[in-house]
Amino acid sequence: MSDHRADRPPIGALAVIVPAHDEALLLPRALDALHTAAGHPALHGVALSLVVAADLCRDDTAAIARTAGADVVEVSARNAGIARHAAIRHALRRLGTPESATWIATTDADSRVPPDWLAHQLAQAAHGWDAVVGTVDVTVWPASYPAGAQTRYTADYRRAASRSPHAHPHVHGANLGLSARAYRAVGGFPPLASGEDVALVARLDRARFRVLRTTACPVDTSARFAGRAPGGFSAHLRRLAGAHPPVLEPDPPLTSRRVT
Repeated sequence: MSDHRADRPPIGALAVIVPAHDEALLLPRALDALHTAAGHPALHGVALSLVVAADLCRDDTAAIARTAGADVVEVSARNAGIARHAAIRHALRRLGTPESATWIATTDADSRVPPDWLAHQLAQAAHGWDAVVGTVDVTVWPASYPAGAQTRYTADYRRAASRSPHAHPHVHGANLGLSARAYRAVGGFPPLASGEDVALVARLDRARFRVLRTTACPVDTSARFAGRAPGGFSAHLRRLAGAHPPVLEPDPPLTSRRVT
């Protein structure tokens, strides 16, 4: 059960986690956004470890991540839960800070966090929340989506969130944060190829940690048909668009640059 005391030590360290499988195209913009978020004034004096889990990559994902200044953990699992967990273990070892003063923030390689994303999570931690479960926005859609699919998705997603903005039903690994203490207490991400984020939040709920579900700081994510996790967000979009089975096609065009 979570300790709700107001005298918890302030967060002094951040582990920022990005799992990636063949993400050379989209990873640079994700890392760009994370570097911007890490430069927020609210993070002054906070130690930060940015780790990319390069999971069974056949492209330049690992090299791009290292060039951008991220630590890289190479795994060969093709499993989002295993990749996230491996990156978190690496980051926590590298930081070496007490669990009670360490926060874990996870996003995805095809997503772009807003400039205040990390500051927002730290602010919620300071208010006593053990975890922050955020929402996503989709701003770039492939032309191959049927007419109306974007409208249906946006309407359905926002309708579900608007029923209770502070207790929305969505869970995304692209916009998730929690204390290292809570993460360890529930056993971390389970070794699932997809749905690892939902399973982790369910563990937190069962353990009665304080979980904030908020629409306040959404993350921009990809609407590509050919997602990396089976049964993940792209599969949901395909179902909404009536595309079965998965359609393999190029990712939507995005302007990105390599981080140096």
